[in-house]
Amino acid sequence: MRMRAVIAVDLGAESGRVMRVSFDGQHFSLEEVHRFRNQPIEAHDTLYWNALRLWRDIQAGIDRALALGPAESVAISTWGVDFAMLDERGQLIDNPVHYRDKRTQGMVEWVHERVDARTIFERTGIQLMSINTLYQLASLRAHNDPALRLTKRILTIPSLFTYWLSGAQVNEFTHSTTTQCYNPRRQNWDDETLEAVGIDPSLFAEVVPPGTHLGAYRGLTVFATASHDTASAVVAVPLTNPNSAYLSSGTWSLIGLEIDQPIINDEAFAAAITNEGGAYGTYRLLQNVMGLWLAQQSRETLARAGQTYSYDDLVTMAERAEPFRSLIDPNDPRFLEPGDMPARIRDACRETGQPMPEDAGQIIRTIYESLAFKYRAVLDKLIALTGRQVERLHIVGGGSRNALLNQLTANAIGRQVVAGPTEGTALGNAIVQLIALGELDDVQQARAVLSQTEQTGVYEPQERQLYEAQYQRFLALTQA
Repeated sequence: MRMRAVIAVDLGAESGRVMRVSFDGQHFSLEEVHRFRNQPIEAHDTLYWNALRLWRDIQAGIDRALALGPAESVAISTWGVDFAMLDERGQLIDNPVHYRDKRTQGMVEWVHERVDARTIFERTGIQLMSINTLYQLASLRAHNDPALRLTKRILTIPSLFTYWLSGAQVNEFTHSTTTQCYNPRRQNWDDETLEAVGIDPSLFAEVVPPGTHLGAYRGLTVFATASHDTASAVVAVPLTNPNSAYLSSGTWSLIGLEIDQPIINDEAFAAAITNEGGAYGTYRLLQNVMGLWLAQQSRETLARAGQTYSYDDLVTMAERAEPFRSLIDPNDPRFLEPGDMPARIRDACRETGQPMPEDAGQIIRTIYESLAFKYRAVLDKLIALTGRQVERLHIVGGGSRNALLNQLTANAIGRQVVAGPTEGTALGNAIVQLIALGELDDVQQARAVLSQTEQTGVYEPQERQLYEAQYQRFLALTQA
C-alpha cells in the first residue's frame, strides 16, 4: 500500500514543531522532526514575536523532514489574531507585535465609541476580546503609528510564513475569522467597521479556503491549511458521535461545538460566545478560556524564584494538594499579560475571601480546578444556546496529556471525556493537505480512521454530588 507524506508546521504560543505525517490509506503516522521554543522578545516596552527566528526554525524543520524521505506538500498553522504588515516591496515592516502587548489597553473603549459592541458582534460573530486584531489595528490608528502609513498589505501570522514559502499574499479563511475584521455573512472583510476605526479594508489580502494551492517550496506543494491552530485541531477530533463537544487544550483553552452556520443573536452576544471559521464550510461555536497559560506563567515565576519544576512535577504536586481550597475565574483580565501569576492568583483569592495558595501544588490545583469548572460554565452556555445534547467532550492538544486535569474536567462537566490526539493541530493540518492531494475524500473519512486507530484516554465522571456543589460555589465566586 502506498505511503504518502506531508509536512505540518504548527506554531503555538509557547513552542513550535514541524511534523512529518504519513498516511497509508488506513493509518496516520506522525514523526516530530523539529521542536523549538517560541520566545517573545520585549524591546522598548513592546512585546514582539521573533518572526525571523521562527522562519529559520520552519526552514530547518522542513529540511529535516525532507532528509527522512520525499514529501508531497507543506502547510502552516499558528495561534490566532496576530498579523504582519508588509510595505510596497512586500517586505516585513516590523516584527509582529504580540497579542499580549499593552498597546490594546483602552482600545476596546476607543473602538466602541465609533462602533458599538453589539454592532461589531452582529457583523463579525466574534466575542469581544482586547487581544483581537481589530483592537490591535485600532491602537495603530489611535496613536498615529507611522508603520500603518507604510503598510500596503496585512497578512495574518500563518499567511506571512506561507507567503515566504510560496510568494502568495493571501489570508486563509479560518484564521481571518479570528481577527474580528471579517464578516461571515458577506464572506469578506468587514469594510464598515474597519473604515469606522480608520483602517483601509483594501490592506487585507484576499481570503482563501483551506486546501488552496499557493505555490511551491523546495519541490513541495504549499497549501493553505486550516491555518488557525484550533481549526486544524478540530479537523482531527474524532467526532463520530454528533452529541460531542471539543476542547482544544493548550496555552489557550477553546471549548465548543462544530456547527454549519454561525449563531449571531442577542443570546450569543450576552454569553460572550464566538463564531470562528472551520474547515469545509463549518463554524466553531466556542469560547476562549485563558487555559494553561496560567500554569505556564506560574511555572516561569517559580523558576525565577529558584523553584524549578517540570510540568509533570507540577501535576504530581497538584494531585497531593487540598482539593477545592480556592477557586478563581481563569478569564479574569488580570491574568492576560505576562508576569507573576501566583501573586495575581493570591490577590484574586484574597479579594473573594478565600485562602491564598501558599505553595506550587496549591497554585496549580487552584488553576486546574478553576479551569474544569470554567469548561462546565462554557459548555452549559453552548448547550443553552443551541439546544444540542452533549454526551462527550473530546480534548485534543498538549493539555490532553494532563490526566489530572482531564479527570477534574470529567467530574466538573458530568460527562465522559475522551483525551487525544495530543498533536491534534499538526494532524488536522496534515489531513487538510491529504484531502487537497486526493488521498482522503473528506474530513468524515479522516475522523473515521482516527476513531479506529488513535490511542485515547477515557475519563468517566466521579463524585457527581460533590462536584455539583463546588460548581455552584464557583459560579457564586466568579459570576461565570
